[in-house]
Amino acid sequence: MASQPNRKIAAAVVREDAEQKQRLLDRAFALAFKGLVYAQIWEDPVVDMEALAIEPGNRIATIASGGCNVFSYLTADPAEIVAVDLNTAHVALNHLKRVAVQRLPDYDSFRRFFAEADNVANIADYRTFVRPHLDETSRRYWEGRDLVGRRRINGFASGLYKRGLLGNFIGLAHLVARLHRIDLKRFLDAKTMEEQRAIFDAEFAPFFDRKLIRWITDQRSSLFGLGIPPAQYDALADGKPMADVLRGRLEKLACDFPLEENYFAWQAFGRGYGKGRAAPLPPYLHADHYAAVRARADRVTMLHANMTDMLAAADAASFDRYVFLDAQDWMSDVQLTALWAEVTRTARPGARVLFRTAAEPSLLPGRLPGDLLSRWEYREEESLGYTRRDRSAIYGGVHLYVLKGA
Repeated sequence: MASQPNRKIAAAVVREDAEQKQRLLDRAFALAFKGLVYAQIWEDPVVDMEALAIEPGNRIATIASGGCNVFSYLTADPAEIVAVDLNTAHVALNHLKRVAVQRLPDYDSFRRFFAEADNVANIADYRTFVRPHLDETSRRYWEGRDLVGRRRINGFASGLYKRGLLGNFIGLAHLVARLHRIDLKRFLDAKTMEEQRAIFDAEFAPFFDRKLIRWITDQRSSLFGLGIPPAQYDALADGKPMADVLRGRLEKLACDFPLEENYFAWQAFGRGYGKGRAAPLPPYLHADHYAAVRARADRVTMLHANMTDMLAAADAASFDRYVFLDAQDWMSDVQLTALWAEVTRTARPGARVLFRTAAEPSLLPGRLPGDLLSRWEYREEESLGYTRRDRSAIYGGVHLYVLKGA
């Protein structure tokens, strides 16, 4: 039923030992998180692959989210990627991407389907090439209807990246900005980083000083659209007004990277990847990676599962790389300890773990038992560099841990 949150999501985010108000907010987030959240994942896969140093033959355990990073990792030639997600919509999206890259007739049709995702030809291609090979559960999802009655697959004809919780949030941000006579799309006219800075300073930065914006962003539910639950909201704020924090993160997104290289900025300010062959794209959508991604797509194993449970069922010393996105921000100390116990048990020599946090510091010290954390080396300087280079700009920290004794 639409009114019931996904049980796996609720188990992950609802703090049953918290006060009633906090539990109610957690349950509201679990309900909001039930549908499609991320049509595009908001972690930089280029940074991921640099940090992970994926080698041919590696087995990777990762959270799937929108799948951009999962399929981008295939360019590094791993033996297998086990991608798990609590959200059934994300599982269906990853299945769709896998079948699409395998079955669509050529790169142009694949690029149009996911890079543009707003062309009626995509629906005909879905029916002809993708639908016959899609698993029944995913097919039912895409051919079903969303809360406003739209058939989900039709998002690929009208603009997939304008849908989902994040897409709706970005759309609302554009609407609020227009009501304040700010056109966010104007940012895409910038030709240099100096112009990007000038637009941000003159138009975007003052927006966060408005009383209404500061009041709205002080509400924990205001960031549900970014996929940020109440527990993570506190870590992101870190005692500061949320409007100031968001201004700082938007400043990095707008000013620290050339616009022609940063597809995250295009998504934020243009609600899509842009048009034409010069548009910046995640690695799995690059023409020069198409053949490799297509040939290796069957190496992705998709599971609707909790990461800890999946690892608990795996053999000892069976994974080389782990990617947790920002999921640990949601976890209690007990959940963190259970996860890292399984990571340590299943890690092969030289294993690497990559994750992000809303706040700047790593969240593991003081929360994991000392004997467990001592098995892992924190690459602090490298992590600071990855954080600086993460083009998505929304996270406070990108953190790399490497198993000792390798």
